[in-house]
Formats: sequence, structure tokens, C-alpha cells
Amino acid sequence: MNTEILHSEAFSKKGQKRTRRSLFEAFLSACKTHGAKTEIVTDGDGTKFTYAQLRQAAFALSAPLRDRTNDNDNIGIFLPTGAGSVIAFLAIHAADRNPAMLNFSAGIKNLKAAATTAPVKTILTAKKFIDIAGLSALITELGEVAEIIYLEDLKEQIGAKGKMRAVIGPIMPQLFMTHDSPDDPGVVLFTSGTEGNPKGVVLSHANILANIEQIEEHVKLEPTDIFFNPLPTFHCYGLTAGTLWPIFSGHPVVLHPSPLQTKTIAKRIFKTKSTVLFATDTFLQQYMRASADGGLSSLRIAVCGAERVREETRKTAEERFSFEVLEGYGVTECAPVLAANQPGDIRAGTIGKMLPGIETRIEPVEGLSEGGRLWVRGPNIMKGYIRPENPGQIEELNEGWHDTGDVVSVDAEGYYVIRGRLKRFAKIGGEMVSLTVVENCASAVWPDHMHAAAIVPDKRKGEQIVLITDHQDPDRGELLRWAQTHGVAELAVPKKIVSVPTVPVLGTGKLDYVAVTRTAKEALGIIEPA
Repeated sequence: MNTEILHSEAFSKKGQKRTRRSLFEAFLSACKTHGAKTEIVTDGDGTKFTYAQLRQAAFALSAPLRDRTNDNDNIGIFLPTGAGSVIAFLAIHAADRNPAMLNFSAGIKNLKAAATTAPVKTILTAKKFIDIAGLSALITELGEVAEIIYLEDLKEQIGAKGKMRAVIGPIMPQLFMTHDSPDDPGVVLFTSGTEGNPKGVVLSHANILANIEQIEEHVKLEPTDIFFNPLPTFHCYGLTAGTLWPIFSGHPVVLHPSPLQTKTIAKRIFKTKSTVLFATDTFLQQYMRASADGGLSSLRIAVCGAERVREETRKTAEERFSFEVLEGYGVTECAPVLAANQPGDIRAGTIGKMLPGIETRIEPVEGLSEGGRLWVRGPNIMKGYIRPENPGQIEELNEGWHDTGDVVSVDAEGYYVIRGRLKRFAKIGGEMVSLTVVENCASAVWPDHMHAAAIVPDKRKGEQIVLITDHQDPDRGELLRWAQTHGVAELAVPKKIVSVPTVPVLGTGKLDYVAVTRTAKEALGIIEPA
């Protein structure tokens, strides 16, 4: 296989032009275009916010934020998905500071590491959230590395300066804002930290806005669409696609603080008549199970990322609720969306075509006969990483190319298939076996259960694969027979299958492969070094 550069459809000149501004300027433009009195955000408790209310709150809170921080500071956002996180994000930009999205489910070690790496010296959160989530001990410990500011206290500190900003800012924003370059940092997000301390991912204003424009050109919306987003804003998918896209494009969005509240979410989708849902395959399956037939009938499409969409998911969505499931693909470093199926053009098993303006390079991988390692370049690709060993310093990309670490193949029509992460291929007896194939086989045989595969050491063959499943009575013989009749190599059928009450899932909806691997090693009696 020879390396070649492939080009997606051209990114429109209009889309390119709309990226040449700051995120806050884009928000102010949306206020003007769609009407200040338009209700655009519905919070978790049902409270509705207009553009004008979000704008006023952002300008007002920007005054005390400026007083308590320094120019170019990163300010951490430690909040669930909701109006509070939106207002915090906008207020930080209105104060000419830079938001850093903190994963409150990551644990204190990763949170402290993220704060040190960015660096983040100030963290914005809410007392109500800390109390409800039971995070008092964690936030106290986090306060050892950064100043904790509560939204409730910040509101009391608005004062005359903040009130003036709230009144005059919407009329004459140029009086209170510096004009950030579109290429300046617009947000810092963090990798999961599964292989050491988390890295900072720096996305510019233009990166985020480009991705919004690319999605807009790729996935056509209806004027009446209402979005429903339960995904966390500390995850790029939940921030860009699930929150900023609808707000900037003028589509009302219903925000929900946790994707884990399956029954409540199913009821809220029905009540709010939402038509576009953001989810992962795992969460969508749960929402459909928690809903009565027709309960999700208002949905037109569900956009699923972060993991493969199972055929059973599509089938249930179509037969029980009459909506389409669009499988997409992205990574945090790409703001995040790179490819997606389109309404009316769904190729099951693929992630669809690349979004406009993206170049791809597929490099051969030794031991793999099909597909290669995916590199990408385009207007949505990050400025660079901030690594723990060099806090605050952006490590720029080489000629704009980012190595996704994923193995893909592409057909003659431009549809991409994810073969798996390169790190999720086991080398058994000299042959490369994809853990994704192992999981796909298990899902085909036992579609009503969750499955995850892990690589563990093997003294004879170097590595072996263990399947973790919530099926309580799995028969390996069934799996082997299915593989033999579907042309799957026997090496892809794990010799060890471990049943667990629940397969570990992260707050983002992705499988928790660190916990999965630990479970597999414990099942085999492998003791890891301290």
C-alpha cells in the first residue's frame, strides 16, 4: 500500500470567512442574526435562556473575572453540561481569558496534573453542583493547586463595573473587548491521561469555528430542529457539536447535566420534542431501552460518536422510533469531528465521508494487509499539545499534520471504515488482531449485551486477548462458530471470556479500557508491578 494524500470536498469560501473571528464575536453575531429575544438554551431544570440573557450574564460576570485574574490566564471550567457552563465559557471569553475544560470525573490525580500542565491557576465552579455531586473533598484538594471561584460568589461581586458591562456591552462590545486573533487559543481540553498524565489540547478560535462550519455544510439541518445534548462539555464532542454548534447556528438546544440519567433523558426528549440527539452507541441503547415505544418519536436523527455504532442500535432506532442514526468520527485534537454519515446517505459499518476541507494521509502499517494509519490536516486541526513536562508551551504540529493513531481504510467513493486504534491491535503469533473485530464479533453473537476486549501478556505468544462482557453465561463455542461461518480468523476468538455485572464506561460514554484491562489481568491472576 502506497502512501497518498486524499482530499475531501472543498470547504466553502463562506465557511472559511466565518472562521476569521473570535468565538465571542461569533456568539454576538448569532445573537444579532437569530434575535436577542430568541430562547436558545434550555437548562437541566427546564429554565429557558434567551440569547440576550446569556449575553448579559457573560458581560456582567466578565468584570469580576478580569479583576481576579491576569491577562491571557487559563480559567478552568469545572461544571456539568448546562446553562452555567455555557455562561462560564462565554464570560471567560468576554473577559479576554481562555477557558480550560476540566473533567470532574477524572479523579484528583489527573485534575491536578491538568491544572499544572495548562497551567490553570483559577477554577470556576458552582456550590450547588459541588453539593449535589458530592465533590466537596475533591474540590478542597484541587484548591491546593488553583484558586476556586464559585459562580454564586462571582455574581455577588459584579458591582457597578459589571452592571455597566451588562448594559453597554451588548450595544457597544468593542468598548470592552480586545480583538483576539482567530488563530489565538480559544479553549484548552485534555486527553484522558490513560497513558500517563493528561496532555493539554489547544484549539484556536478558528479551529472550533471551522469545525462548526464544516459540520453545518456536511449535515443539513431542518429550520425546526431542536437539539438535545446530555454529553459533557469537558469532552470536545459535547462542547463543539452538542453545545456551540446549535447556539451559533440558531437552533434551540436542551442541555442535560449527565448522560447517565437514562430514564430522565428519555422523558425529557419526549417532553421537549427534540429532533437531534447527541450520544454514544452505549448511551443511545440505554435511552431507547428506557423509553416506551414511540417515546423518542420526535427524534429525526441521533448523531453518535466516540465508539462504533452497532447494527442492532440502528435497527432498534428505525423500527421502534423511526429515526436515523448517523455514525461520526472525531478526536479532540480535531475540534473534534472529522467524518460522519449524512441523513439519507448512511453506509452501515462506515463513518461516512470526511468533512469539507480535510486532507488525509493513510500510511502502511507493518503486519496489516488492509488499511493504514490515518493522518489528517485541515482548518479544524489543533494548534498543538501542551505536554506535562513543558507546562504552558504549545508544541506545534509538523506542517499541520496530526497522527490520529487510528487504522482506517477508504473505498473508491470516499467512505471511511475504522479498523481500530493502532494501540488496540494485539500481536499474536506474529499476526495483528484488532480488538475492534473481537468486540464486533461478540456484539453480533450477543447483541443485547456490552462487550470490551483487552490485551494481556502471554508467555508463549507474546500477547493474548481477553473478552469482558456483561453476558452472564457466554458460550465461547457460539463465538467460534460465528467466526468460522463469517470468515473471521480463529485468532480473533478469545480463549478467555470474563463475565462482569457491568462493563466499565467513562463519563464521556466511551468504554473505560484502563478498567477493562485491569479486570482482564485480575481474571488471569496477573499481578502488575507497583
